[in-house]
Amino acid sequence: MQIHYFQRYHSKENVDTSNTMLMLSRLYNYNADKFFSMLNSLILGQDESPEITFDLQVVGDESVPDAIISQKSFKIVVETKLYNQFYQDQLERHLTQFGTEEIKVLLTLDPKPMKQSLIDSFGTALKKYNKDKIDEIKTPIKHVNLTFEQLVLAMEDIVDERDSAIVAVLDDYKKYCFEEKLIPDDENWMRAIVAGATLDDNLKYNFYYDQASRGYADHGYIGLYKEKSIRAIGKLKKTVVAEMVDGEVSYVNESGEPATKEEIAKIKDAIIHAESNHGYNLKTIKHRYFIVERFYKTDFKKSSKNPIQKSKFFNLSEMLNCKVLPETSQIAKELDGKTWEEFM
Repeated sequence: MQIHYFQRYHSKENVDTSNTMLMLSRLYNYNADKFFSMLNSLILGQDESPEITFDLQVVGDESVPDAIISQKSFKIVVETKLYNQFYQDQLERHLTQFGTEEIKVLLTLDPKPMKQSLIDSFGTALKKYNKDKIDEIKTPIKHVNLTFEQLVLAMEDIVDERDSAIVAVLDDYKKYCFEEKLIPDDENWMRAIVAGATLDDNLKYNFYYDQASRGYADHGYIGLYKEKSIRAIGKLKKTVVAEMVDGEVSYVNESGEPATKEEIAKIKDAIIHAESNHGYNLKTIKHRYFIVERFYKTDFKKSSKNPIQKSKFFNLSEMLNCKVLPETSQIAKELDGKTWEEFM
């Protein structure tokens, strides 16, 4: 059974905020120096390293923001939305949360960037507020708008892959963000999965299999990883959960179009082959089959020292700098011979 560190089965903004604050606090406890390095570059824009507190639903004189990260020298007031439904009057009321802190940031979080028209109009109101209240607040308030994806990518940059404990927590937070659609456009994400001994089988059958009891976040592409390199890439078209019953494949179509007779025949062949060649029990233990259109070989290397433990996600659209991804064969070609670190 997979351990979850963050609450599931909800869609409320305050719980999304709570999980984000928990993730940030875990990172702070993991390595305060690295945490503040991320915070400085992403949000504060200054060189600070004080002790901080994480508070939720703090009642102010005129508003109740979702969360506050604070310390006597700075304060970050957080407002989270799920559908870009920010309202200027609410944001302006949040400005009263600030006092005489040296650094003051109103952080807005959403799956997608804030609309430019609101950024401009609120920016004008913020400029006026800072000018009118400067005698009271001493230093001006800054507004920073981030997506959950930007936050996750910044978190990944400070985590040491050798520390399995914090990696597991961050992976679960990322999966949570995918599951709750806090990181949209999951069809543009590639999930690199350790293939190991089954790499040749995966290439032969054009699918990857894993125990059905293991959770996963939605993604559009599979990257087969072995010996510190992604060896093949395939575009995901469906998932099927299957086992053997009385010598035949019993299966459930989980996502995508129904499995074809040919695909079920391949699953049956893979179940028999996995037992005889690898000693894996795919017969009585349900497995999920991630069926791709076709795997295209590539050699997308991880040049840093440590191998991945289980999986890693890549935003292909961002890496290739395109809104519409090319054919899978072209993606494999463009990544061939390159390193992960070139895109970080």
